[in-house]
Amino acid sequence: MKTLFIIPAYNEELNIGTVIEDIRGHVEGADILVINDGSRDATGDVARNLGVAVITLPYNLGIGAAMQAGYRYADMQGYDIAVQCDGDGQHRADQLNHLMGPIESGEADIVIGSRFLTRGLYEAEVARVIAIRMLSRIISLLVGQKITDPTSGFRAVNRKVLQFFCQCYPDDYPEPESLVLLHKAGFRIAEAPVLMEKRLLGNSSITLFRGVYYMVKVVLAVLVDMIKAVPRR
Repeated sequence: MKTLFIIPAYNEELNIGTVIEDIRGHVEGADILVINDGSRDATGDVARNLGVAVITLPYNLGIGAAMQAGYRYADMQGYDIAVQCDGDGQHRADQLNHLMGPIESGEADIVIGSRFLTRGLYEAEVARVIAIRMLSRIISLLVGQKITDPTSGFRAVNRKVLQFFCQCYPDDYPEPESLVLLHKAGFRIAEAPVLMEKRLLGNSSITLFRGVYYMVKVVLAVLVDMIKAVPRR
């Protein structure tokens, strides 16, 4: 099946090359698209010099807009599967088969890579883990199934979902919000255990205060999503 690997990236010049080469090392002939989300560094140039497709947004629009641009590209180019991998090196290419397998076999419409279904090298701050687990309980209740890692950006979708995302994709908190929208639209959601790493180089923009702020806002956002009208699959 024709697969596109979408890497949203903002100021990831230190990491983007390693991410691209990691995917290439595990998927021969991989089609890779980098969404350069208004970076102020050389993220776009590094990716372009490695021979991958690059879409550069005019300024930093956020992960939601970046990924929707990637999904629209995937739809226009006729891809069957789209796989999201973050540009900071957290998502390991040797775990891609866990995501793509259920999509290729038709068992699920979207597969989320969960760092909490297996023990690995990934270690997060206690406050962040607590926030994610609280959010997972809320999302699980809303979608009617257990979701252990609703904030994971390591995920694969089939063509029906990527087309759905072309029309309907959240701007602010796309990972947890999209699960609620997909559930309402009747898509099949699955999780797969994956190993993740800490970001390779540079600093995360997430602080404790921002984490709490994120938690409050995303809960309000998903509750609003529950009353939105969405197209059915």
